[in-house]
Amino acid sequence: MTIKFNNVYVENVSTVAGPFVIEGPLKDNFDKKFIDFYDGEKTFEKCEMKELKESIKILLDKTKYNEEDISFGISADLMNQLTISNFVYSKLNIPFLGVYNACASVCEEILIASSILENEKNKKAICTTSSHNMTSERQFRNPVEYGAPKPKTTTFTVTGAASLMLTNAKTDIKVTSATIGKVIDMGVDNVFDMGAVMSPSAAYTLNEHLKQTKTKVSDYDLILTGDLGVYGKDIFKEICEKEYNIKLDKNYDDTATMIYDYKGNIYAGGSGPACMPLVVYSSIIPKMKQRIIKKVLLIATGALMSPTTCNQKFSIPSVSHAVCLEVI
Repeated sequence: MTIKFNNVYVENVSTVAGPFVIEGPLKDNFDKKFIDFYDGEKTFEKCEMKELKESIKILLDKTKYNEEDISFGISADLMNQLTISNFVYSKLNIPFLGVYNACASVCEEILIASSILENEKNKKAICTTSSHNMTSERQFRNPVEYGAPKPKTTTFTVTGAASLMLTNAKTDIKVTSATIGKVIDMGVDNVFDMGAVMSPSAAYTLNEHLKQTKTKVSDYDLILTGDLGVYGKDIFKEICEKEYNIKLDKNYDDTATMIYDYKGNIYAGGSGPACMPLVVYSSIIPKMKQRIIKKVLLIATGALMSPTTCNQKFSIPSVSHAVCLEVI
């Protein structure tokens, strides 16, 4: 299902980045950086809460709004029961919706917020995401301290948080359409190969978006998936060409391959709900404001496993949602 919007705009963004991310190619673009996985807190979870709080504070400071000015917030993270988002928003005077589609959450948030804002006037919404390498590794794989070996297809969860302000007031960047993906399960059960898990749903969503909007790949200045990684990116391109006759060109990239410099041990690239928004909000949105890039299609990809299903060797379903941003 593709939804078209006429009344939703991007007002501003904020980014907070942590270890490894701040050493990557986008290191000069982030609003705030922290150098270790604790950032002065006693636990990794408290550190992730701190980074999410900071990204929201920076966004409010940039837009000069108070919490009471925000109509609602939508937030996502990887922790069980959305622990990070729930605890952070419990301290905010902002109506709250929590969503979970793993790394596809950023586009799900924009899609939901835009659907609500479309028929409103003078409303504002914030979409926030966070992830933390240590908290997610402990929950979905093994505690890092355990020292378990990992294959080269593993992605390295991004530590950071990002926030986006959507509004009915006209700006230079408009949310023009969004496509809701469907859950696809190809029987892959390897938690160390998220690219293979998520590529089929990403290809399906891209095909549906192009069909339903009557557009083609060349109509976009940039098509971004996130986060398929080095190997998933190639699988995605192959599926697109063989199953859907879609040939991706130089205007395609994957945010997992854009966030690290690959000098450290970060395997196949980045992952986590914060990976795509950290790349898009720190690098792509500024280029859109400068009119260097005018039309972008974001396809956020999510692997929908839980600690329970992983331990019981279930296969891993995935879902991907698409959002189109255009300079007007």
